[in-house]
Amino acid sequence: MSESQPLSRLFEEKAKAVSAVVSKVTSLEQALAHAVDLCDKKDACQILVSGCELPLSATGEALCETKQQKILAAPGLEPKLFAKLKELAAERGILCIDTGMRQRLGGVDIAFTVADFGIAETGTLVFDSNSEEQRLATMIAEFHLAVLPVSKIREKSFDLEEELLALLQKSPSYTAFVTGASRTADIERVLALGVHGPLELHILLLED
Repeated sequence: MSESQPLSRLFEEKAKAVSAVVSKVTSLEQALAHAVDLCDKKDACQILVSGCELPLSATGEALCETKQQKILAAPGLEPKLFAKLKELAAERGILCIDTGMRQRLGGVDIAFTVADFGIAETGTLVFDSNSEEQRLATMIAEFHLAVLPVSKIREKSFDLEEELLALLQKSPSYTAFVTGASRTADIERVLALGVHGPLELHILLLED
């Protein structure tokens, strides 16, 4: 048994413990199809309209229930893979974008990314997030779907010391650690998901 196999099992166990949804894929093409299927099945983001909590006319209530076209954002994806993802998404009536996140702050259904590393002991994803487009996509999307190559999983954060130091040589440098979906208990100590980021985190373990 290779060293990466038990680490992938540990990563899966720890990631699920913090509410991540973990699946396995054998290729990036399979991951693309998974992303489109997930986007197709979820409810579209609703347009946020001020005043929807008030008694409204039938026309006003209909506006509050209006749902925009589903959006799948994949900033930083290799051009050929992005073209394939865009093609698959178009077949389902889904808009696929890789830029213009600031114009989509009202709602992105799914952010599709490829993680740089994973930390098994905590089920954490590590991203070199120097791209603002990627940072925005993974913060404003309702679901974040991340592909993690099994070969990129390390047991502990300390095992990434050399790689992290290399990332820090870039200027500016922005490295993100993502463990589970966004959660907070700031308001009356009641746990709430999706307040500061994605409501759900889906991780696809890529057997590379």
